[in-house]
Amino acid sequence: MSKTRPPLTPALTRRAALAGLAVAFAAPALAASEDAAVSYMQKVAKDMLAAHRQGTVASFKRAILRHADVPSIADYSLGQYRSKLSPTQKQAYYSGTATFMARYFADQSRDYVVSKYEIGDADADGNDVNVDTKVYLMNGQSYTVVWRLGKRGGGFKVEDAKVMGFSLTYLQRGIFTSFLSKRDGDVSQLVAALNR
Repeated sequence: MSKTRPPLTPALTRRAALAGLAVAFAAPALAASEDAAVSYMQKVAKDMLAAHRQGTVASFKRAILRHADVPSIADYSLGQYRSKLSPTQKQAYYSGTATFMARYFADQSRDYVVSKYEIGDADADGNDVNVDTKVYLMNGQSYTVVWRLGKRGGGFKVEDAKVMGFSLTYLQRGIFTSFLSKRDGDVSQLVAALNR
């Protein structure tokens, strides 16, 4: 006894066709976005490696200001104290946050001397794109960094980097909020410390 399938309803076939068209149109856009993210990441990696070879806070800060979404990273890093940042403090706080990040990278560059890097695949994640990179050290070791890029205007900005699975912005948020919790949330003290 053969079973016959019920005919598809017009609404169901229209829905399926529309879904198919949406995927067909979205796939090239996502692929183009991922390709653009990889191209942008090549520029970021080149600038970061140049800063790494100089090993100075100033060289890293230039690269960070060029490529990172410093205001978003800085705002996130304040956690529950974000509302305590006054408009008059923002510029000094953002600059100090960029300096803090640059100091971190400059310190790391002395202990982890990079010989080369390889840009891997990009993967769209909502409005962001994650780009894998492999970093090779002079001592023969290697590790993976996943860069999260957010779309900004017609391009991208770095929003985070995960080194061996650890989010640098999350770690920075922990440092900043711990500092503030010991000072009754006085953001002016954090701003002063970041700009020393």
